Amino acid sequence: MSLPPHHDGSALYVPEQEPTLGQTVPVFVRVPEGSDVRQVHVRTTGDGEPRFVEATVDRRGGHEVWWRADVQVRNPVSNYRFMLTGTTGHRWLNAAGPVDHDVPDHGDFKLVSHAPPPTWARDAVVYQIFPDRFARSAAANGRTPPDWAVPCDWDTPVVGRGPQTPHQFYGGDLDGITERLDHLDRLGVNTVYLTPVFPARSNHRYDAASFDTVDPLLGGDAALVRLADAVRARGWRLIGDITSNHTGDAHGWFTRALADVDAPERELYYFDVATDGSEPTYESWNGVRSLPKLNWGSAELRRRFATDPNSPLRRWLRPPYGLDGWRVDVANMTGRRGADAYTHEVARLLRETVAQTRADGLLLAEHGHDHTGDLDRDGWHGTMNYVGFTDPVWSWLRAEPGGREPVPNFLGTPGGVRRRDAHVVLATMDSFRSLVSWRAYTHSWQLLGSHDSARIRTVVGDAARQEVAAGLLATMPGTPVVFAGDELGLTGVNGEGSRTPMPWHRPQSWDVGTFAAYRALLALRRDTPALRHGGLRWVHVDADTLVFLREAPTGAVLVLARRAAGAPVRLTGLPSGTSGASGTSGAGGGSGENAYGGAPPLRVAADGAVTLPGDGPTFQVWHL
Repeated sequence: MSLPPHHDGSALYVPEQEPTLGQTVPVFVRVPEGSDVRQVHVRTTGDGEPRFVEATVDRRGGHEVWWRADVQVRNPVSNYRFMLTGTTGHRWLNAAGPVDHDVPDHGDFKLVSHAPPPTWARDAVVYQIFPDRFARSAAANGRTPPDWAVPCDWDTPVVGRGPQTPHQFYGGDLDGITERLDHLDRLGVNTVYLTPVFPARSNHRYDAASFDTVDPLLGGDAALVRLADAVRARGWRLIGDITSNHTGDAHGWFTRALADVDAPERELYYFDVATDGSEPTYESWNGVRSLPKLNWGSAELRRRFATDPNSPLRRWLRPPYGLDGWRVDVANMTGRRGADAYTHEVARLLRETVAQTRADGLLLAEHGHDHTGDLDRDGWHGTMNYVGFTDPVWSWLRAEPGGREPVPNFLGTPGGVRRRDAHVVLATMDSFRSLVSWRAYTHSWQLLGSHDSARIRTVVGDAARQEVAAGLLATMPGTPVVFAGDELGLTGVNGEGSRTPMPWHRPQSWDVGTFAAYRALLALRRDTPALRHGGLRWVHVDADTLVFLREAPTGAVLVLARRAAGAPVRLTGLPSGTSGASGTSGAGGGSGENAYGGAPPLRVAADGAVTLPGDGPTFQVWHL
């Protein structure tokens, strides 16, 4: 077996990772030695017109030929693909891989000259916290629950669906988070993401009653300062959560708009004028009346939310709070309503405002389905990659069918998550990855679940499969995100049901093996540059197995993920790091040694093949 021709946007293939408009940059493609490829051209579409440049052989080695061509960054997003010509004709190589038929341009590789995301984001490992359920400080005991709340003890079962669901109040606060940062340090994360902290009339706080203060139930503004200081003292980052699509119906903007048709706040929302004397109607998120939708056609909204010097978008990024960026709730719907299509304008405005306020601020969009049309502009830096990572991993690793209802899909697809083989999983991942730039893909959040989804343990059913899922989270490109409690093996069948209080007082309930696996995998990612900055090259796929390479100028690793036991996988044509003399592969630097999972070192047969173990479920990583 020879690996197919390959290119991706990582530094091995595009040494200039932050190109500027008008710059000419080299791009490389690697082709197996002895293949039918005799000539390589790069096709670009600068200013909308196709052009071809002939590539030249740059070097040979490791049974591969590396071709080079120069591409001009003619437009803010410049497309390119490779034409590989042999004795039987030509094939295209675009971001989805080699194809024998003509394909549209939207699947081409992309060079993006817009200002890059902050450099720290590529090395981030994010820990998501739902403040009401993470930890209570002593001060929380002295706070009176609000009138909307159903007070709960820390061990009260979470109601995953019902009228009490948004009103169960456990009383977690920000000082409680500050007191538990050592747990995050042991786990190996370096970025804390908080779901909303503004006053609201629910436990989730996505129905903000104000953007001007931190909810006193969480300890108020001073508690956020204490948490931010503690996070910064560890060299970490702190991300906030803001709702650009809607406010709560208790927000001052909305209550004034509702009370007075002539109020200046009226234009901030979508009201339909009642002609029969009945109550006015208004647009809301998915028809939920407590979440009135913001109208981004309003210049006043843009000023109040973003551009004003004291806007919420700016204020919380500045000292003494110093948030390092925002996760933007319902970014996919923001600015979209019927004929209104302001989404990109809003994304660009928010990014400009964040960059003006702090140059290294991150702007990350929530998106639950096809995000590909909203990235690679001058707006969102990346997205929450539910559709290109979470759902495919769920469908591959979900528990065996039989005797239990299917786990609901994140977006409630009828029938729930269907179990699929790895061929379909890989096709799904590649479909979405290939439609965005490498930059957008690697700066998007990869997650196994969140406060809006079932828990990964519930989806996969046991610790062994969760370890495989966590392995993919830690070793694939993108920013890994751990939802608080997943590392302990907590369960939950849907988003609300997964908002489980952390069992600090019941350590005997922790799955210590799962915690150890997460800790080791995140440490491996931290210590292995190829896992943070390397490319992605698929090597083998069968129904129960995924094998891929992560390669960087500093080295490479080989990753094996299996959901079940099966025949050992025999590979030939791997890069030269695994094709030395018979015995353990390569020489020095731990080459061929197992880095995670406990399998033996890679051993190379006389024909250059290596055999990967067939036990499973298992997750294994080797240095090359």
